[in-house]
Amino acid sequence: MEQPKNNLKVISEKKNVRMILPNMLTLIGVCIGLTSIRFALSGEFHLAIIAIIFAALFDWLDGRIARLIKGTSEVGKELDSLADVISFGVAPAFIMYFWTLSSLGRLGWLLCLIYVICVALRLARFNVHSNQGPSWKDNFFEGVPSPAGGILVLTPLIVSLSNFDFIKLNNNITVPAFFIITSLLLISKFPTYSFKKIVIQRKTTIFLLFGIILSFGLLLVYPFTVISVSTIIYVFLFPFSFFHFQKLQKQNKDKNHTEDDDFEDVL
Repeated sequence: MEQPKNNLKVISEKKNVRMILPNMLTLIGVCIGLTSIRFALSGEFHLAIIAIIFAALFDWLDGRIARLIKGTSEVGKELDSLADVISFGVAPAFIMYFWTLSSLGRLGWLLCLIYVICVALRLARFNVHSNQGPSWKDNFFEGVPSPAGGILVLTPLIVSLSNFDFIKLNNNITVPAFFIITSLLLISKFPTYSFKKIVIQRKTTIFLLFGIILSFGLLLVYPFTVISVSTIIYVFLFPFSFFHFQKLQKQNKDKNHTEDDDFEDVL
């Protein structure tokens, strides 16, 4: 009877080891997010933006690696949400406050508070409702995910650092508008693409690989311009994701009605 207990102990220890790597990546992301605030305090806003991008990269990696090595856990899930609040809620809010919102006084600070609260509410809702609903809904997020929200509120700053700096924006109007719109998108149920289930055909793999290498090269040479263009493309996808969601929802409803009718006929 002793052997099964030892086997269970070994299995438990292996699982704990598998949980360490993704959680370490999450904590590294937190450190990077907090470091972006330090860069903003020093007026090094270009480094602050780069830090947020790296935090988003680690946020993408930790979940994928956790699923790949079967190291997912409830602790990791909650830790990831806490990291997102810091890296894509608190950090972008502070960066933009130090850059321009401080000139608006109490209104600027209020906008920061509202944004961070919306990020926290969005993540709390995601933790409660994740893995619920039909499989086709996995292709969509409810509202804008927190990493995308963090990039969106930073867009005016990113544009000012890019090759589009010839675009003169009134930051006293543009920045509050971005904060308000992004906050609403975070807590809304507006469907946005999650890009979780992208099917890549073998014959298009070489073109995809070339595109990734080209994008990475451009990102190294023109980082803020590439981020600006990527943000614009992401926003332009909003109407497509909305109509795609509505189409799939209608098809799913029609399919369920048909199945119910067939079941009634059998009875």
